[in-house]
Amino acid sequence: KDTPNPKCLKFHPGRVVLEGVAMDFPDKKSASISPLAKTLFENEGVTNVFLGSDFVSVTIEDENGWHETKPEVFAALMNFFQSGTPIIANEEDIVDTAGTEILDTDDEVVAMIKELLEARIRPAVQEDGGDIAYRGFEDGIVKLQLQGSCVGCPSSSVTLKMGIENMLKHYVEEVKAVEAVEPEGYESTLY
Repeated sequence: KDTPNPKCLKFHPGRVVLEGVAMDFPDKKSASISPLAKTLFENEGVTNVFLGSDFVSVTIEDENGWHETKPEVFAALMNFFQSGTPIIANEEDIVDTAGTEILDTDDEVVAMIKELLEARIRPAVQEDGGDIAYRGFEDGIVKLQLQGSCVGCPSSSVTLKMGIENMLKHYVEEVKAVEAVEPEGYESTLY
């Protein structure tokens, strides 16, 4: 399935990928814990793999390469799921990379921000093959990291400012702005 990011496609394998969590693999090194992500990074030009509850998003360097890469990624997914290999090698490595779990140490404002992200924002963003990860709240600024198809997407800055920021400001008066925090090793031209 196409996503708003022309460099990313969302694949639905017809089964649960990760139950109750989502995991972002922004490079080959991070994929070492996931046999599925490692397999997908073997395809030339793959720069990001994102695993959702029932989908896999794959991002490549050059959107013009999809005509060659799409059948390879599709075949790799089919073969992987038929093999019965676990998606994440060790169950203890399964961690939701979104950071929206409400902790005992979170104050009321942070808990409300995380709840809105989890209940209203993440499901909408995941429809497009991406995700939003909570990375902090300081001096009225919510720090979020774009994941999956959102990384490098031409419309992500509009989504962040017009969609997410407006919603958070509407429901949480302490929120003054939303700021994107780049994944390690990724430099955006959008911000």
